[in-house]
Amino acid sequence: MAGTDLAYLRDAYLRSFEAAVTAVDEDAGAVALDRTALYPTGGGQPHDEGVLRWEGGEARVVDVAKRGADVWHTLDGPLPAVGTPVTGELDWERRHALMRTHTALHVLCGVIWNEWGTAVTGGNMTPLAARMDFEFDPLPEGFGPRVEELVNAELAADRPIEVSFLPRSTAVEDEDLIRTKVNLIPEAVQEIRVVDIVGLDKQADGGTHVASTGEVGRLRVVKTESKGKGNKRLRVEVVDAGG
Repeated sequence: MAGTDLAYLRDAYLRSFEAAVTAVDEDAGAVALDRTALYPTGGGQPHDEGVLRWEGGEARVVDVAKRGADVWHTLDGPLPAVGTPVTGELDWERRHALMRTHTALHVLCGVIWNEWGTAVTGGNMTPLAARMDFEFDPLPEGFGPRVEELVNAELAADRPIEVSFLPRSTAVEDEDLIRTKVNLIPEAVQEIRVVDIVGLDKQADGGTHVASTGEVGRLRVVKTESKGKGNKRLRVEVVDAGG
């Protein structure tokens, strides 16, 4: 079986889609689809939520997870049978909040790399809030306010964001992608998806993003924390442009 076609990789603004059920897991209350626009948990980005509808039924999608080549949609309700045509609809408010947050984190990474030459070591996000870890020892003086100022200048600059797909051999020779450890992507992956905030940050990335930095709003640094020698954590929020 070919697995699930991941429509969100090409169009993060796709809010509804047509698909067919390819497998049913009664025990998990989940169905696999031949195509989906709902993002499965991964890469620090949480899963989307939404609704599946079919002739004679509908159910809310409460979890989305990738298992092998298939994306499984956990439903709070009845399960459509294998072969059933379905229409999926995203919870767009949640998705767009995650897109804004994810793009803000890429801007944050780009700013910190360009200003201090420090790469991100980890992170996680929820809609409009996140944490990111960086190798600092100690944290530079006035770091939080300076980061907030620099990131918000980049957001206000409304930089375009481009998504492309590169052959692995090309991607591993790109200096910007080497910085973001593209070489750690499994050898089996021969096509690398690249998210480029033009003029600021370029990363191999499978998540969903807005079309330009101006769509994010503003970033607020809520807290800086020390998580041990050489590991500092930023907690941030994304707010509307006037916030």
